[in-house]
Amino acid sequence: MIKNFIKIIIISSLLTSCSSILNTDRNTVVKTTSSAVGGYLGYELSDGDIFSTTVGSAFGIILGSYLSEFLGQDDYYFYKRETIKVLEINDLKILAKKKLPKMFYDYVDSGSYTESTYKENEIDFNKIKLRQRVGRDISTSKLSKKFLEKEYKLPFGFAPCGMGGMLYPDGEILVAKACEKNKIPYILSTMSICSIEQVAENINEQFWFQLYVMRDKKFVENIIKRAEDAKCYALVLTMDLPILAQRHKDIRNGLSAPPKPSLNSFLQILKKPQWCLKMLRTSNRSFGNILGHVDGVDDLSSIVKWADGQFDPGLSWEYVKWIRKLWKGPLILKGILDEDDIKIANELDIQGIIISNHGGRQLDGTISSIMALKNVINAVRTNLEVFFDGGIRSGKDIVKALSLGAKGVFMGRPYLYGLGAMGQPGVEKVIEILVKELNTTLLLTGETDVNDLDKGNLY
Repeated sequence: MIKNFIKIIIISSLLTSCSSILNTDRNTVVKTTSSAVGGYLGYELSDGDIFSTTVGSAFGIILGSYLSEFLGQDDYYFYKRETIKVLEINDLKILAKKKLPKMFYDYVDSGSYTESTYKENEIDFNKIKLRQRVGRDISTSKLSKKFLEKEYKLPFGFAPCGMGGMLYPDGEILVAKACEKNKIPYILSTMSICSIEQVAENINEQFWFQLYVMRDKKFVENIIKRAEDAKCYALVLTMDLPILAQRHKDIRNGLSAPPKPSLNSFLQILKKPQWCLKMLRTSNRSFGNILGHVDGVDDLSSIVKWADGQFDPGLSWEYVKWIRKLWKGPLILKGILDEDDIKIANELDIQGIIISNHGGRQLDGTISSIMALKNVINAVRTNLEVFFDGGIRSGKDIVKALSLGAKGVFMGRPYLYGLGAMGQPGVEKVIEILVKELNTTLLLTGETDVNDLDKGNLY
C-alpha cells in the first residue's frame, strides 16, 4: 500500500512537470490524471469497492490540485500562505532569497567593489528626519503626480533593471503589467530579457525606455527606432556607465543569462527546482533587445562576445546631442550626481535628469544618491524635471526624496525582490506596501498632497 501511495505522488509530480513544460492546461491535466490514478489504485486495493474507489479518486484530485498550484505559474496556493507575513519590502527580499538561484539573487542584492556606496544609499536616508505636525485636517490625501506632462496615479515608478526575466519567467512583461494596473511609469532596460516589442505587445499603456550607450552605433540607432515604433513615451539615457565597474559577487557566481554550463551554476540551479520548472515555460532566457538584432549575434556565446567591451568610454555631452537628434520625445539623463554636471545638463535640450549612482553598482565610494539630491537640487534649472533613484526601501523614503525637491522617485531593487519572490503578485505587493507607507507618512507630517512636500517638512 505504501508503495502504491508513493506511486501516486511520483506520477502526479511528473505529470505536473510535463504539463508545465508543454505549457498545456496544467490544472486540468494533473487533476484529471491524478483522479484516474487515485481511483484505479483505490479500486485495486479494495477489490472493487465503490467507496474506496471514490475516496482514491478524490484524494488524487486533492493531491493533483495541490501540486499543480504549488508548481503553477501563478504560485497562488503556495504564496497565498506566505504573503500573510509580507508587511515590508524586506519580507519580499527574504522570500526572493529563498526562491532564486544564488547568482540571480546576488545580482540584485549587491554593489561594486566594497559595496560602500550601495550600503550608504540606504543608510543616509536615516540621517534625514521628518517633521511631525499635528492639529491639521488629514481626512483626505492626494498621491498623484504629473511627470513630463503625463498624469500618473502615484509619485513613483520602477527604474530600469537588467535581467528581470531571469528572476521570473517573462519578468519584464509582468512588471509592465503591474505598473499599467497601478498607473505608474516603468522604464524598460536595454539589457532586459524580454524585448521592447514583447513588452509593448502585452500592455496598452506607454512605458519608458532606458538606453545604454554602445560602441555599435548602428545598434543604438536601431534600438531607438524600435523604441519609437513601440510608442515608448520617454527615453532615459544612462550617463554613468561608460565602463563597467567590477561586481565581485557576479564574477564569483559566474552570472550570465541564461546560466553558462558549469558545476557552480548547476549546483545553484539544482537547489531551486521550482525556479527551474517555471523558467522551462518560457523561451525568453537571454537579452531580448540584443539577440537577433545585431548581425551575427544569435546565441549566448555570440552575445557575450559582442557585449564584451561594448560600453563606450567615449560617452560625452556631444553624444547626448546626437541622441537628441535621433529621439523626438522627452529625453532624460540618468546617473548625474555632481553640481558641475548639472550646470552642463542645464544647457542641453533635455526634459529631465535622474539623480542616481546606479544603485551603488558603478563608482564605489561616491556620495549616496539622497545626499547628492540634497546638494545639487538648487543648481537645476527650473523647467528641468528632477527625478531620484537610489536606496528607496519604503514609503517614508519616498516622502523624504520628494521633500528634498525630487519631482518623482524611481526604484529598482524593491520590485525585483517582489518579482523574484512571487512574480506579478509580488510586484503588486511592493506597490501596495509603498502606497500604504507613503500615505501614512504623508498624513503624519501634516500634509495631504504629495505636490505640497518641500524642505519645510524636514528638520
